[in-house]
Amino acid sequence: MSTIESTHDILDMNNYRVEKLKKAQKTGFEKWMEIVGGPLAVIVFLGIYYFMDISFLNDIDPGLLGKESLKRFNDLGTQNFSRINYAMLAIFAASIVLWITEAIPNYLTSLLVIITMVLTGVTSEKLAYAQLGHPVMWLNILSFVLASMLVKTRVAKRFALWFVIRFGKNATWIFFSFIVINVVLSIFISATTAKATILLPIFMVIAAIYGASPDKRNNFGRNIVLQNLFQINMGASGFITGSGANLLAGSLIAGSMGMSMFGFQDWFFAAFPLCMILILIGWVVGTKIIFPMKPGERVPQIEGGMERLKEEYHLLGKMKFDEFKAIAIFVVVLLLWATDKQHGISQTAVAFMGAVVALLPGIGIVKWNDVDIPWHLMLFSAGAYTLGSGLEVTDLPAIMVDSLFSHFGISEQTPFWVLYLSLTFVMIFSGMLFQSKTMRALIFVPIAIGISQKFGYPIMSLSFPIALLIEHVYVLPFNSKPAALLYTTNQYSITDTFKFGFTMLVISWVMIIIWGETLLHWLGYTPNGVFF
Repeated sequence: MSTIESTHDILDMNNYRVEKLKKAQKTGFEKWMEIVGGPLAVIVFLGIYYFMDISFLNDIDPGLLGKESLKRFNDLGTQNFSRINYAMLAIFAASIVLWITEAIPNYLTSLLVIITMVLTGVTSEKLAYAQLGHPVMWLNILSFVLASMLVKTRVAKRFALWFVIRFGKNATWIFFSFIVINVVLSIFISATTAKATILLPIFMVIAAIYGASPDKRNNFGRNIVLQNLFQINMGASGFITGSGANLLAGSLIAGSMGMSMFGFQDWFFAAFPLCMILILIGWVVGTKIIFPMKPGERVPQIEGGMERLKEEYHLLGKMKFDEFKAIAIFVVVLLLWATDKQHGISQTAVAFMGAVVALLPGIGIVKWNDVDIPWHLMLFSAGAYTLGSGLEVTDLPAIMVDSLFSHFGISEQTPFWVLYLSLTFVMIFSGMLFQSKTMRALIFVPIAIGISQKFGYPIMSLSFPIALLIEHVYVLPFNSKPAALLYTTNQYSITDTFKFGFTMLVISWVMIIIWGETLLHWLGYTPNGVFF
């Protein structure tokens, strides 16, 4: 046995820090995608912008355009407005190629998107650059300020350890403990990768206690990691602040309806019950059906293993004053978010107030240098919002939807249930192909809005169910950053994650259909239900 192996303590949480995990290297198909992505994006852009003859862009029906784009159409004339739509389609298609293949970093793709939209005249410089100051962008930034309090004061770690120690008396209750932990953290932490990073060392030590290791897989280990991956994503789906992609979808929907921002309450009442039902179904499917645990896997394999977690908890010491302040700030922020309809203060303004208090010298908890803001993600989001603004000023989604439906002879008498089933099917199963939740929101939410407008249905009837499916990115390791991160634990194979993940995709699709017929109907989002 090597020195490294002999000194490796499987119950030491420090051994499971993200920086110590084996980095996943791109191989095979992923590597080829990275190599061909750049040239392919250039070919796609040049082909659409300079060489393609697209009939529905050459003769745009002004009746399809919204108020702002119609004004622009009248100002520019048919030919110039058509060229702008060619540019928008070329930029949109090329950016999707770059984001899917990851030929260059996502934030660099966003920067290229922004400058190309300016140079081709799709949007003005003022509109393009202003997206970095979008209210939702500020909400993202301020959420990271608030989340940094949890990291610096170690409130999140203390809460997770305490909950597992207090309630994790056996295998079943350990799984239920992580359900609660994931949901609570989802309220405050909008980065799913951050949640995975906080929880990974804890559930890896528990996996070791129950006999699972990278060299000795068992069904407890498979379940504890895959359940956490699923819960991290589904917990985020329950709150509009759960991820940046949710915020983008809410912004697109609100913008199409002439509102400044999507309400926290509106999202919560429709999404949170669904997220909890799916999490519980996922627990049954994983632990009882796909990876049932043998009696020996349900009991600790290492005597005194839970004592190591208690030692880790005791090392945190007594609750400090800063921790109480962090909790107080979060409780106030949560209460104000949850009552946004009553007081009328937006989520961004609430986060602003919380962040200011957290940063105040002498009163606050964190200093600016303590705040971990992933600016590469902010730039990526800014590019996504710029693309969204381009789609809005050109009305490209409505034009494309009209052309597509006309080509296939889909009439305005098409039943709502056909549109609902088709859109939700494509949205949820696209999660197996795409590498970005934000990109899926950017593609499918505007399409749903365009279809709703074309057929005269309320915008929320199709776009909101689509938005509720954004977080289903857990089937394969490349589907999301948490999926890639947790795959490096080597507790399960690609076959394992596909069996569980694909099963949950199918169940989730059935559930969103039921949701459209029941709760979304009762809340007034699908006025006539799905089928009736």
